[in-house]
Formats: sequence, structure tokens, C-alpha cells
Amino acid sequence: MLDILLVDDDVEFSDVVCHIVEFLGHNISTATSLKEAHQWFENNAFDHVLLDFMLPDGSGLHLLDHLKTIGQSPKITLISGHPSVKGILADMCEPNVGHLLKPLQREDLELVLNGPKKAVKKAKSSGIVRHFGGLIGESEPMQKLYSMIERVAKTNANVMLMGESGAGKEVVAQAIHNASQCEGPLVASNCGALSKELIGSELFGHEKGAFTGAIARKEGVFEQSNNGTLFLDEVTEMPIDMQPNLLRVLETKKVTRVGGNREIPTNCRVISATNRSLTDLAKNNVIREDIYFRLAVFPIDIPPLRDRKEDVPLLAKAFLDQLNDENGTAFSWTAAQLKELQSYEWPGNVRELRHAIHRAFIMSDPQTSDIILPDNLESPFSRVNNQAAEKPVSAGQTIEEVEKELIHATLDKVQGNKTLAAQMLGISTKTLYNRLNAYGGIGEYK
Repeated sequence: MLDILLVDDDVEFSDVVCHIVEFLGHNISTATSLKEAHQWFENNAFDHVLLDFMLPDGSGLHLLDHLKTIGQSPKITLISGHPSVKGILADMCEPNVGHLLKPLQREDLELVLNGPKKAVKKAKSSGIVRHFGGLIGESEPMQKLYSMIERVAKTNANVMLMGESGAGKEVVAQAIHNASQCEGPLVASNCGALSKELIGSELFGHEKGAFTGAIARKEGVFEQSNNGTLFLDEVTEMPIDMQPNLLRVLETKKVTRVGGNREIPTNCRVISATNRSLTDLAKNNVIREDIYFRLAVFPIDIPPLRDRKEDVPLLAKAFLDQLNDENGTAFSWTAAQLKELQSYEWPGNVRELRHAIHRAFIMSDPQTSDIILPDNLESPFSRVNNQAAEKPVSAGQTIEEVEKELIHATLDKVQGNKTLAAQMLGISTKTLYNRLNAYGGIGEYK
């Protein structure tokens, strides 16, 4: 077990790294600036430092000089967002300083923290074919998907991925990026997780002093993904009045940072994703028509897991192999268990399958090879949605009761997003809050 310090001012990125590092069995602390990092080293020693190159109060390289001054010598891995920066850092630093590029994958961290032997063993331990480095499945729907990925990878066309939540849109985006063999990185951004005030800075970057809190210049994801791939997840959740700015960048291939006046050329393939249907997009005015045609030059529908059930055993074996490799266990499936997994509908798709297997893995005795499936594979979300679907409007219900059911069903469908729910219901967000307050249900959706 290692004691690790992560120094990075991107809170969302840090949360992901902490989750991965803790899953790998190590302790991790975080700092968002050089000043905080210095404070950590006043009373602590670390085995490994994951260090962002650009920090709010200076370059991460200054921390290397500070560590020499105080006589500490942890292993250092510098993190940057561009391949060109990585090459420059390699020339500037000592040979024992490692380098990683954003976005990080679990395998990248596993390799630098646990060493190459474990990573090689993991690669050899799985006999499952992973198409384009990540996709698993040999069913007819997946074969059609592989064919589309192959064809679009030879072009620079923008791709829109359409599919249900949990179907694997980000994995497909990674597969297209891998098949394209482009020079630049894959950079991912979730449009649904950003406020209207921050989305411009996230996409296009900002100049120092552009707004309160802009203490340093920041490159947006379009710049970060230059000569590579930009993955815009939940693109249909982007505020409608921000979409003309995105359209301009797609048309001109130039970005202007918030607070800046200089156009910066950018060259990347944009892969967007949504869990909405085409009918939903057309009816609910969540995306401009001109934006849709720019993003969906090549639309791809990702099949839900229930339409490719023959792939369930392959996925189950791959997920269990991964957990066995990571934890030194030797669990295996029985034919009856695989049949049981294959018979379930998996409304949450591949994500729900992975979660169920992880839960079963934790609950099983590691001294044996027998993995124990739960009595009921249904997740709490699936159970609630099924109950809502089975509960029709009945005579005698008051308008308030029906309205309450409709509001709650809509909020459940959009994972509690009140702005989106209000749009779907045709009411203002203020009205939705008033209704929730009246029904005493606002606490469920905070």
C-alpha cells in the first residue's frame, strides 16, 4: 500500500483519480496548489506524487525543487494534457520522473503505481476479445456496430452516439478514437454536469481575469483535444442559448477564449452522445437543428443489452476476470449462473450488469471459487421504474395525485434534473419547485 499525494486544481479530475487509486488499494491525499502541497510535506512523507504541470500558483516543476530542498525524494509522475508538453517535460526533468497524459485511464494509473508486471499479467489473463481495445461482444448488433466504427474511423466526420443510459457510449467513443489512430488525445467533457456560467470556459477556455476566480489562463477542451478526439457527453443537456457558440466553432474550427479576442485554430473530431431518442430531440427543443446536423454527420445507435443477450456471458466473464486480477481471487461462473444473468432484461444495460457482478463479487467468500449471485438482480432504480410503469392512472384519483405521479416519473426519467424535467413537462423551473414543495417531495431530488 502506497501513500500518494495528488496535486491538481481540477476537482472533478481529482475525484476520479482518488476513486481509482483507492480501488487499487492505496492511500491518497489531495492538494489544489503548490502552497497546499508544501503544507502537506511539512508533516508528512509520501511514496508517490501525481503532479499536474500547470497549477494556479505556478508550475508543478517548482515542487520538484522544493522537495530537493527539504530532502524528500518520492517518486514523481507529472500529468499534462498534450503530447507535445509531455515531450518537453521529458527533456526538462530527470529520467526517473514519469509522465501521464489526460484523460487518464485506470490502466495508466495501475501501471505507474503497481509496476509493469501486474499490468502485463492482466493483459494475458483475459481470453476475451476486446474490439478496438475495449468493446466486448460477438452478437449481430455488435458486428454491425464494429463495421460502422471501422468506416467512420477512416474519415474525420463528427459522430453522434445515441443509446440508452449505461449502454457504453463512452466506450464506443474510445473505440472510434483508437481506430482513428490520430496523434492527439481523447478528451471527454460532460455537458450535463456543467452550469451555464461554466460551460463556456470548459469548452472554449478563458483568459486570466476574464471573470471572478479566473486566476490563470485555461485551455478549453477544444484546444486540449487538438489533432485528437473531443467527446461531448450529454450534449443535448447543453443550454439552448449556448449552442450558437458551439455551432460557430464547429463551422469555423476556431475558438475564442472567454475574455479573449484572438481566434485559435482547433482541429479535432467531435463525438457527441445523448440518451434521448430522435423523436425526443425533435419535439422538446433541446438541440438546435443546425447543431444536430453538424454533430450527427454520422449518427450511431448503440444497441441496448437486452437486444444482444448472447453477449452477456462474455461481458460477465470479462468483468469477473478483471476483478479476479485486481484482487488476487479465482472466482468463476457456473453455466446456470450465466444463464440466469442472460435471462434478465438489464434495463440499466452494461453499467447495471457490471454493478451487479461487482456487488456479487464483494459478497462472495474469497477462500472459495464460488461466486454468489443475489436473490434478485433488479436494482433499486429498475424496481422503481417498473412499479411506475405498472401503475396506471385510475378512476377516483385527484388531479393533484396524478400531477404528483407525473412529476415524480419525469424526474426519475431524467435522474433528478429539474431544469430538464420542467422543459419536458412544459412548465417553468420555479413552478416545478413550487409543486415539489407543495407535495413535500423536494428532498428526494436535491
